[in-house]
Amino acid sequence: MRIGVLTGGGDCPGLNAAIRAIVRAADAHRYHVLGIREGWYGLLTADVQPLTVETTRGLLSMGGTILGGSRRNPLKVRGGLKTCLRNFRKLGLSAIISIGGEGTLNLAYQFSQKGLPVVCVPKTIDNDTWGTDTTIGFDTAVQIATDAIDRLQTTAESHDRVMIVEVMGRHAGWIATYAGIAGGADAILTPEEVFDLTELLRIIHLRARRKRRFSLFVVSEDAKIRLENNKILKTPLKHDEYGDVKLGGIGELLARELRKRKIPDVRVSVLGHIQRGGTPTAFDRILATRLGVHAVELVREKKFGTLSVFRGNRIQAIPIQDAAGKLKTVSPELVRVARVFFG
Repeated sequence: MRIGVLTGGGDCPGLNAAIRAIVRAADAHRYHVLGIREGWYGLLTADVQPLTVETTRGLLSMGGTILGGSRRNPLKVRGGLKTCLRNFRKLGLSAIISIGGEGTLNLAYQFSQKGLPVVCVPKTIDNDTWGTDTTIGFDTAVQIATDAIDRLQTTAESHDRVMIVEVMGRHAGWIATYAGIAGGADAILTPEEVFDLTELLRIIHLRARRKRRFSLFVVSEDAKIRLENNKILKTPLKHDEYGDVKLGGIGELLARELRKRKIPDVRVSVLGHIQRGGTPTAFDRILATRLGVHAVELVREKKFGTLSVFRGNRIQAIPIQDAAGKLKTVSPELVRVARVFFG
């Protein structure tokens, strides 16, 4: 049997660990593995490379992905579907293991509907894949954001500043919520609910009366803020060359509004892509390993059209169709826990 493996979308820590696990598990069954470069688009161009136990040594702790990632959609290319299916047969593949987030999962579901034998593994630092407790890359992103918040807390306190930390979170505020709680943020703004600017001002003034003349706010890149006139402050809608929404800039917009309201020293730190780079945490290495091995078992059992997920410390399989097109957002219960510590 020959298995194709691809990593779609953006990179994140733990992808290489998953690739390594798939190759090792496949080798135990004497299966061969072909790495498909640049995500699903690589199936259109037949851009592949053999992966062996020897060529994947040392990947466990390595960030990024040796297969590259791409958001290009081969189904948007004229004749793309037929070409991909033809290349699947020409390459002698028996199945494809697709490692990715929202967009990659949706593509995998479309290919699965066309009869391609697909098994998926969830990865995204945003942790917004429905059906799994956590995704590859999320734990590392939270740790990076928490470390940054810890450092920014001390400089904010030293200079009596309001510090705004903008983190990733395209549709869901998991990174902001987890890192905000772990870092002791004075407020956490996420896409799940509109946050009132008056509440932020109240927190700043309350802390000042308590002789705490600094504040630290964690803001998801797609957060929305309600001004006093009920106008909603949000970043303008932009798209990249693949049609995906480009976010970022809400931190600076919020800072401008606070300065207008006589909050003198407001600084913004945008963590950006540093959250998705570098060495994965131990948790992400283990999660990627477990999911990768399980994906090979699903291929071996011919349980195609499935997503390998992490639920209650167990690895399980659910139908791709149950997760495709859905988003897992931060629960109201967790938001209530975070709010206990605001201010």
